[in-house]
Amino acid sequence: MPEPDHRLVPVPSAQLAVAGNRLALLNKILPPAVLGPVPGRPWEIAHLGLKLVWIEPGTFLMGSQVGELPYRPATQPVTQVTLSEGFWLGQTEVTQGQYEAVMGNNPSFFTRLGKDAPVEKVSWDDAMEFCQKLTQREQTFGRLPSGYAYTLPTEAQWEYACRAGTTGDFAGTGKLDDMGWHQENGDDTTQPVGMKRPNAWGLYDMHGNVWEWCLDWLGRYPGGSVSDPTGPTLGSDRVARGGGAWVVASYCRSAFRFGYSPDYRFDILGFRLALSSVR
Repeated sequence: MPEPDHRLVPVPSAQLAVAGNRLALLNKILPPAVLGPVPGRPWEIAHLGLKLVWIEPGTFLMGSQVGELPYRPATQPVTQVTLSEGFWLGQTEVTQGQYEAVMGNNPSFFTRLGKDAPVEKVSWDDAMEFCQKLTQREQTFGRLPSGYAYTLPTEAQWEYACRAGTTGDFAGTGKLDDMGWHQENGDDTTQPVGMKRPNAWGLYDMHGNVWEWCLDWLGRYPGGSVSDPTGPTLGSDRVARGGGAWVVASYCRSAFRFGYSPDYRFDILGFRLALSSVR
């Protein structure tokens, strides 16, 4: 019996073309699986240069602590909050360049500072539209798997991340000048993001520069111990956190909170992106 011939037999180019077309069609019908965010690791929207830091779950005291600067009644009663799931939070505020890339416009007042300055003059409604458009676009292009969504942080998530394990007025070094832009050093303008020192969890500008929208309606804290709070179910104002470039120091501290109508726009009112799993 003759030995089998193992030599390679050329495939006609026409057959290769047909196979290639079938593969391309299959890829359109069944796009490759997306490697999603991995808990414990940072996440980046590379084409926007937007980096998000992983925030581990944990427990903290939310509200004004003993010995802090004078506080508004809205920051009481102190409430023990447990966040049972981790999440990702923007390393900095969303910038003017990042906002324009998604929304097609730049509403900011301080445009002379360039694309790396935080976007401002955005309402809560604008910020949520940004999150929704970004989520839809990233999933459409296969850069974000289903089951995840970009959104605003809850107020509890924001304060937990701002404090980064601290209990005083200001995180990081405990000195506001080291951490953020405010009335005494802000020169009546916002500044490019990430110019001050980060807190212990690698987040910049949690104090000062621009107020940051949170997901919640503004309401009284429940007191006691709670898990994964999301604020009242109804309200008139949405929460803003962090202070801004020309507000007094006490408004920039970790516990301070303010509220604005969801359609309100102001030139030191911006936001920071969050990413979490959805069920």
